[in-house]
Amino acid sequence: MKILKIDHVGIAVPNLTEGVPAWEALGFSVKDRHDVPTEKVRTAFLPVGDAQFELLEPTDPDSVIARFLEKRSGLHHVCVLVEDIDQALRELKGRGVRLLDETPRVGAGGCRVAFVHPKAAGGVLLELKQA
Repeated sequence: MKILKIDHVGIAVPNLTEGVPAWEALGFSVKDRHDVPTEKVRTAFLPVGDAQFELLEPTDPDSVIARFLEKRSGLHHVCVLVEDIDQALRELKGRGVRLLDETPRVGAGGCRVAFVHPKAAGGVLLELKQA
């Protein structure tokens, strides 16, 4: 598995209307916004060097992000860009790593993503992304 870089850090916010201005006040600017109906979220990407912050707003009270916000706020996941997501998932599964996704799904911007279970990464939800 070839990990290319940290792609983004996902941060759950109750809504982008308040979340984006807070981050803009910190000096960041929105580069892209995406609706991801399959994940029931709206996103805003704010570049920082070669990586980005991804603000995640739930669009449905039953979404993963809405449930996350019921218990906590802030850091939701860390995403790494991989060269070949299918190969990465096969390798991780072969090593006995616990996965949330054994096959990739469509993420923001139409890229392919999959998640590693937080218990396999010291309590951190790890997203794999292939551009």
